[in-house]
Amino acid sequence: MSEHQQSFTTSIAAPLALCYEAIGNFDAYPQWSSPVTKIAVLDRYPDGKARRVEFEVDMKLRTVRYVLEYTWYPPNRLTWKMTEGDLADIEGSYEFTAEDPKRTTATCSQAISIGFWIPSVILRPIQQTALEHSVLEFKAEAERLAARKPTPASGRG
Repeated sequence: MSEHQQSFTTSIAAPLALCYEAIGNFDAYPQWSSPVTKIAVLDRYPDGKARRVEFEVDMKLRTVRYVLEYTWYPPNRLTWKMTEGDLADIEGSYEFTAEDPKRTTATCSQAISIGFWIPSVILRPIQQTALEHSVLEFKAEAERLAARKPTPASGRG
């Protein structure tokens, strides 16, 4: 059972398909996700989507390594669970809902059991802000990609 469960929802100025594609582009994570120091896709499903991904994450007091196994539910949901690593347990999900063709609601839910002692004066602020900060960093990346990507115009030939 996890020690800490939370969820965070935000609206993103990017199409649902772009959000779904961006969350699966693990090679880009170190460029936009501040705690991720290293990432490696260990294996993929036949459709090319990542199945197992190894992360190294700077938790300020300690860098931790873990492997998440992803399950994809196109076009708008993915889940993950930890299969090995320095933490006791991680499981979570992202769900994307189109608000309109250019805007998406993203909800990330995650449950974590750290498995080692961290002083509560340090742990509490991390627990309160880490997921929100992660989702807001993803939002910034998706919106950056959306601003760069031309939208197909109807009737264009």
